[in-house]
Amino acid sequence: MPRFNTLKSEAAWRELITTDKDWKAADANMLRSLLVSMHLIRAFEEKVLELAGQGLVHGPAHSAIGQEGGAVGSVLPMRASDQVNGSHRAHHQFLAKTLHYVSPEGLDLAAPINEKTQWLLQKTLAEILGLDQGFCRGRGGSMHLRWAEAGVLGTNAIVGGGVPFAAGAAWAHRHAGTGDAAFTYFGDGAVNIGSVLETMNLAAAWKLPLCFFIENNRYAVSTVVDEATAEARLSARGQAFNIPSWKVDGMDPLAVYLATQEAMEVMRRGDGPTIIEVDVYRFYHQNGPMPGSAFGYRSKDEEKAWRERDPLDLVAAKMIELKLIDKDDVHSLRHQAQQAMEKAAAELLDMSGKKPAIHDHLWPSRDFVDALVRGDLSEFDGAHYVEQEQFSGKLEERKFIDAVAGVMNRRMEQDERIVVMGEDVHRLKGGTNGATRGLSERFPDRCLGTPISENAFVGLGGGLAMDGRYRPVVEFMYPDFMWVAADQVFNQIAKARHMFGGDGSMPLVLRTKIAMGSGYGSQHLMDPAGIFSTSPGWRIVAPSTPYDYVGLMNAALHCEDPVLVIEHIDLYNVKGPVPTDDLDYLIPLGKAKVLREGTAVTVLSYLNMVHQSLEVAERLGVDAEVIDLRSLDRDGLDWETIGASIMKTNNVLIVEQGSVGTSYGTLLGDEVQRRFFDYLDQPVQRVHGGEASPSISKVLERAACAGPEEIEDGLRRVLAEQGRSL
Repeated sequence: MPRFNTLKSEAAWRELITTDKDWKAADANMLRSLLVSMHLIRAFEEKVLELAGQGLVHGPAHSAIGQEGGAVGSVLPMRASDQVNGSHRAHHQFLAKTLHYVSPEGLDLAAPINEKTQWLLQKTLAEILGLDQGFCRGRGGSMHLRWAEAGVLGTNAIVGGGVPFAAGAAWAHRHAGTGDAAFTYFGDGAVNIGSVLETMNLAAAWKLPLCFFIENNRYAVSTVVDEATAEARLSARGQAFNIPSWKVDGMDPLAVYLATQEAMEVMRRGDGPTIIEVDVYRFYHQNGPMPGSAFGYRSKDEEKAWRERDPLDLVAAKMIELKLIDKDDVHSLRHQAQQAMEKAAAELLDMSGKKPAIHDHLWPSRDFVDALVRGDLSEFDGAHYVEQEQFSGKLEERKFIDAVAGVMNRRMEQDERIVVMGEDVHRLKGGTNGATRGLSERFPDRCLGTPISENAFVGLGGGLAMDGRYRPVVEFMYPDFMWVAADQVFNQIAKARHMFGGDGSMPLVLRTKIAMGSGYGSQHLMDPAGIFSTSPGWRIVAPSTPYDYVGLMNAALHCEDPVLVIEHIDLYNVKGPVPTDDLDYLIPLGKAKVLREGTAVTVLSYLNMVHQSLEVAERLGVDAEVIDLRSLDRDGLDWETIGASIMKTNNVLIVEQGSVGTSYGTLLGDEVQRRFFDYLDQPVQRVHGGEASPSISKVLERAACAGPEEIEDGLRRVLAEQGRSL
């Protein structure tokens, strides 16, 4: 018969319930700010629902009516320098934080609407209506609200998607030693999502000052929380990750305030993350002005019972009981909040017709549609560009992988903002290939080995970049892992600048290696260029020489946009010239390089296939002009160099190693034919791998990938179409 020991969690988990003594002890000015904030948010949300009912809100209107107590109760203990982000239902959190920012001294119950408050209400409403004067110039709408100055990192339409970004802000706070904290708000629908749980683990392991604030409103659209999880006390998640947690009644804003104060003490003294679960209730359906009962998934009796626990009524009643206000004060506050929203809406609406309409001049210009997908590269003004042919210093032959490690050591030595993170980057003498050699010894607090949790650590990198104080370099050990973190890579990092109006930046470098030929099989060997090139926002560089790697990595680390740096294991042990005492030069983004001149065909390639193309052309004696693209994103293609070559050769062969299904050549070939159709003597020809991903079998792996034989076949095809033969 076995013997059993009962195991207990190390993390504290408590329910906080207020008493009459707590209300009597509460600061009167804090209670006034609490009540005023909630009434302003309530009036704001009611106006949004009214406009949605009139068809004036394009897209969803996720009301937080009923949930105001959780947002305001948690914000009032914050400093202006604390940061927050939230989910798709976040008007109340955004307004709570920004109201507290514009009126840090507190909100006046007698005169709750000042000029700053009126400006804030109108600007927020304008954003929800999609107008140019909004915080994101109309691009964010209801679900994407950001005001960095006030500490709002940005709210998020992907359920749970913004949680890793908040961890990035928390890491910045911890590393900077400010004592500030980050709060990430999400609901019961997000609490079981992988990115959330991964981030809880990472935040606890790294002791980040991050509060996971769970608004448990019981319904993910219409699915009841008890249907979605066997543990409906959502703060129980803290037990798994050793995170101290609080469970409170979110309809009692003072309880939320007191729990937040306790959580703040934990985070500010450096003891890591916290969880606060607040039980709240959205009075309306998931979206729009109808109650949930209208859709049949909850009863009118249930809704009535929760409405009787309205946090606005509770705070008002307690303050009247304490003789801090009377009923007339409450009526006056309600009236002034409603009048403020009437005024805000009146500034935006044309009431001259049969139906209210938005003033035409308030819409964003159609010309703004693609503006600031990426930055304008003005950060490169005056940059020190030096191509290898113009370098006047001393060069020595070094392995490609040594150049990778060398330039990272140099940049981290020169720039204390750079932070490297990824799986095993801090061990194994420089990660799995030596690319981070020396970094953990020299910069132990900025070379971070992560758990195997791509969602969490690449999202943390995105939040770190958006925060602006640090410049993350994130490593994917293999590019296929981007699919694990696809939301963070493509929905979050790639879209952030454009989605939030173009005013912010995203200075993140993502390193990865193509490993075709290594035998790692279908889930490790892809070429990511084709996928990333279809994602607006990313810049892509693919260096083929050690010298170019140094210059392009320096450029990537100087850029204010996210940059994917692709490497190839075939190049790691190849030697080439590298400066002995100057690793500070840049290679321009968006500049291709002609490596071999010719007149018969333009060969466009990148990475290891550049060298194979050169070798095959030399061996066959083909008069081919070989161009190393170097920059692969749509904005970075060097059409001046490519076009000059095509006008000379009138024939194009695109050479890449990987699968036709995720091929970069698809985009490139289409662009070439549309731009230079009149100069082409034949359709663009291509060399690429098979349809399937490379297999483990050495024979099948080689069959799946393009190599010298396929390049030779491609060159022969091009020449045959010209009536030539070798």
